[in-house]
Amino acid sequence: MSVLGWIVLAGLAMSALALVGSGALLIPERLFSRVVMPLVALAAGALIGGALFHMLPESIAVIGNHLSVYAWVAAGILSFHVLEQFLHWHHCHRPIGEHRPLGYLILAADGLHNLIGGVAVGSAFIVDIRLGIVTWVVAAAHEIPQELGDFGILVHSGWSTRHALLYNAASALTFPLGGLLAYGFAGRVDVAVLVPFAAGNFIYIALADLLPEITTSPGRQQKIVHTASFAGGLALLWTIALVA
Repeated sequence: MSVLGWIVLAGLAMSALALVGSGALLIPERLFSRVVMPLVALAAGALIGGALFHMLPESIAVIGNHLSVYAWVAAGILSFHVLEQFLHWHHCHRPIGEHRPLGYLILAADGLHNLIGGVAVGSAFIVDIRLGIVTWVVAAAHEIPQELGDFGILVHSGWSTRHALLYNAASALTFPLGGLLAYGFAGRVDVAVLVPFAAGNFIYIALADLLPEITTSPGRQQKIVHTASFAGGLALLWTIALVA
């Protein structure tokens, strides 16, 4: 199979991982409502872990330990703060019952993250097919817990389970697009700055939106479960970084 064929196959396979949240459709609504917040906590840990243990080290390895890397992180945080302020303002002028802005933010961040991931995996396939396969496996190990968490965030933000699944899957289609961009513009365009920018997006969502949600739980047992889930998300991404 050609390099382009491998890139397309890997991209579509990664997009299919967004469907792992479909398992929630088989869970009774009362039970699912009990696991949504632990999933949100897991996602918060995975977002911060992905930014700190994967995206920033990769950025420094490619760009160097320059101030510009952290400037792009800051730009990612600022851009999502501005976007959220606009969405909150726009939300206030819409009928009650519309989706909360957090859902749109997580879709935007996930779409950008998948685009960057597609570029990274596509570039690896261009260098060597075996390297591309290994890179895809590492990315997949990262994506599975994050997709589960993202699905829980969307439901917690007011989306129905079916709409959350549909839009989460749609945001994953940027992954094969990133692979095709890597193939089409290989050696001509430097997209490395998008990695720290996306890391800033992830850090903002985790700290500004998700952690406040899980710290407002009234019960002691819930706080323990949510903290453990958050720590689990961090530990999982740390472990993946160690073994990758």
